[in-house]
Amino acid sequence: MLSLPTLPANLQANLRALHERITKAARGAGRDPSSVRLLAVSKAFPAAVMAEAARAGQRAFGENYVQEAVDKIDALAGSAYQPLEWHFIGPIQSNKTRTIAERFDWVQSVDRLKVAERLAAQRPPSLPLLNILLQVNVSGEASKAGIAPDELSQLAAAVARLPHLRLRGLMAIPAPETDVARQRMAFARTHALFRQLREQGLDVDVLSMGMSDDLDAAITEGSTMVRVGTAIFGSRAANR
Repeated sequence: MLSLPTLPANLQANLRALHERITKAARGAGRDPSSVRLLAVSKAFPAAVMAEAARAGQRAFGENYVQEAVDKIDALAGSAYQPLEWHFIGPIQSNKTRTIAERFDWVQSVDRLKVAERLAAQRPPSLPLLNILLQVNVSGEASKAGIAPDELSQLAAAVARLPHLRLRGLMAIPAPETDVARQRMAFARTHALFRQLREQGLDVDVLSMGMSDDLDAAITEGSTMVRVGTAIFGSRAANR
């Protein structure tokens, strides 16, 4: 079993403050706070730190790098805080799809049919359906991954038909904005795309948007899952 050091008071306090922030944002938007899930983005942090977060009640973790994630999944497999939920949220390389399909519960960064087809073919039938979010490039940034909004409908319909996968919704990382009104505009565009998928007849229920700096605006515009690293764990630089 993984050895767990004493839970740092600041990590527990960070999680408590974050849940309070989510609750305030949700209630301010007239929403039930329980409709917003917290995904702890744990890249660059060791398994022991993640175990401490699990000890404080966090169960869902997002990872960007396949091998780093697999090492942590294995390290935490025998911990007392199972079951944990593992989300892959980084760029997907074709030669990594088998590992992702076999080891993760969710994939939030699908933006090509080829990748979805590989995940479907490589997901072991003995495992539950692999939950899929399509990453949409809502701000049209050339440097950022994601399907273009005008191509989303076709991709979503194709992914929804694949075996061993369950299309759950969308993930977006809009261009950074410090102005709250501009943050809300990008998130509102993403929510509109999400509604279009539902009008298309697709059974989607998850809208993953909002991070440490803009989760309040994201929740106001309908986010059901926020992806937070720094506000929980602090700076990653010291952990590399």
